[in-house]
Amino acid sequence: MSLRGKTAIITGSNSGIGLGIARELARAGADIVLNSFTDREEDHALARDIAQETGVAARYVRADMASGADCRALIETAGRCDILVNNAGIQHVAPIEDFAPEKWDAIIAINLSSAFHTTAAALPMMRAAGWGRIVNIASAHGLTASPFKSAYIAAKHGIVGLTKTAALETAEQPITCNAICPGYVLTPLVEAQIPATMEKYGMGREEVIRKVMLERQPSREFATVEQLGGTTVFLCSDAAAQITGTTISVDGGWTAL
Repeated sequence: MSLRGKTAIITGSNSGIGLGIARELARAGADIVLNSFTDREEDHALARDIAQETGVAARYVRADMASGADCRALIETAGRCDILVNNAGIQHVAPIEDFAPEKWDAIIAINLSSAFHTTAAALPMMRAAGWGRIVNIASAHGLTASPFKSAYIAAKHGIVGLTKTAALETAEQPITCNAICPGYVLTPLVEAQIPATMEKYGMGREEVIRKVMLERQPSREFATVEQLGGTTVFLCSDAAAQITGTTISVDGGWTAL
């Protein structure tokens, strides 16, 4: 599954799932553009480390995924986009009546609208190159729901819908668009939810992970960033050329319930 000669842009990729996917794409030979909203030396160091480890070209480009203009500028700055992985995301948990409007707006902007803007900017490049892969990181919550996560679930359902539309608009070209729907992956985003969940249920960390967080994940194991990266590499391969407009669940059986 060599991706040598391809350039992959991964949004929200200076940690967690995005960084894991970037590393697996680089191991498959793709040149890498990392991204987040910060512009620190350690961000650029991540790109240098990937380049040194894999031999591909890698760089970091700062862009705020809450800004449509920044999203489009990221693609333009990269100059080429054969593979687009829309991964950037944030989370906030609250009942609908207590959900801060600014939190709703931020989650919709970063988790959903950013993927529209990057896709709109990348598609002309893919059409000109005669090849392209778009992989949207949705969630098990793009297929089902839980209480207190209204904005996140609305955004992830929206990502699944955007995926289908982009796939239909490119169906007669060698461009595919698919969504990966992970269950729980132990990333900084999930890690940040653990203390509040411990307090809510009066449980210790391991008990909360096993009985609350992974209650809906029948495997009772977190998915890994390497597994998500491997799934992304597969979707970018020739073997997946006729897979488009669909979701692939990496959720330990969550959505089988």
